[in-house]
Amino acid sequence: MTPEMIPLRDNIPANSRPVVTYLLIVANVWVFLHQVSLGPGIEAFVYRYGLVPRRFVAGAVGPLFTSMFLHGGWAHLIGNMLYLHIFGDNVEDRLGHLRYLLMYFVAGVSAGLAQVVIDPTSPLPMVGASGAIAGVTGAYFLLFPHARVVTLVPIFVFVQLVEVPAFFFLLFWFLFQLMLGVGSLGGGHVGGVAFWAHIGGFMAGMLIGPAFARRRRTVRMRWSPL
Repeated sequence: MTPEMIPLRDNIPANSRPVVTYLLIVANVWVFLHQVSLGPGIEAFVYRYGLVPRRFVAGAVGPLFTSMFLHGGWAHLIGNMLYLHIFGDNVEDRLGHLRYLLMYFVAGVSAGLAQVVIDPTSPLPMVGASGAIAGVTGAYFLLFPHARVVTLVPIFVFVQLVEVPAFFFLLFWFLFQLMLGVGSLGGGHVGGVAFWAHIGGFMAGMLIGPAFARRRRTVRMRWSPL
């Protein structure tokens, strides 16, 4: 989701098994495999179940939900699932399984609505779990500000592993989306990316995550040499 830095893991192990996060990953992978199995029919499938702002304004509400499970390619899917795997387990642990699932879908819906508001006449289908996962990262941003993320940082032709404070990693990600989102005003998608969906999802997660969080437990941080 952020081309400049690739997160690999954080340093906070979850206290419970992230069942919902695992199920969401399985569901997204299963739907994508179904997509690619359609061959020439994939375009019609994506148009039918993806969120097309112009059709949504005309009353097609269902794709607001189904679009969260579609993806535009392997890189899109893998990037989204990586973020969900890294940040989702801790947020699920703090919120509990059901509240976490509710936050995920509310953030996804908020993300879709944000993009529709910005570009209501767009005929392009919007797909991906990015908006819902942005909600997960928005919640993580406030619930685990002292966590650290082991990150792969490309430096010219070299790559370097760096342990970055999660607060700054996610703040950079959000500001990057905001910058590109503002740049996209008047043009809707830039490079096929619905930045305002990411922004809307992140902000929804920031609002919902702390409100849904259970009483704070002692956080065990995991440190390891890079």
